[in-house]
Amino acid sequence: MDQRVRAFLEANHAAAMITLRPDGTPHAARVAVAMVGNQLWSSATQERLRTKFLRRDPRCTLFVFPSGTEPGAQYLTLETRVTLIEGEKVPDLSIQLFRAMQPGTPEGTVVWGGQPRTYDEFRQQLRDDHRLIYQ
Repeated sequence: MDQRVRAFLEANHAAAMITLRPDGTPHAARVAVAMVGNQLWSSATQERLRTKFLRRDPRCTLFVFPSGTEPGAQYLTLETRVTLIEGEKVPDLSIQLFRAMQPGTPEGTVVWGGQPRTYDEFRQQLRDDHRLIYQ
């Protein structure tokens, strides 16, 4: 990816993810995304419809946009395939994801549900929610 695309993705975390239902019609959902290393990641649960759709067909379109309402705001559309990251490593990897989405958050914490959480509280919440990462 070129530097302009990477800079846009590093600065903008709001997106719509469009997956495909079994009948081929699109399903859109609001997601948050962030660059982790050279990959674009998002967080979800096992039970989400989009997760079920991605298990069947990993293709998706991401429409990434600024979260503000600036006139003339740019956007980026990515047509891609999603890899699901699951298992014991998800809570620790999610800390990387949320730190990338929340620059400036004090070290040792992430914001979850509008509240600062310690890494240990956050890891436990992710385990309880059966979360995974879309890569």
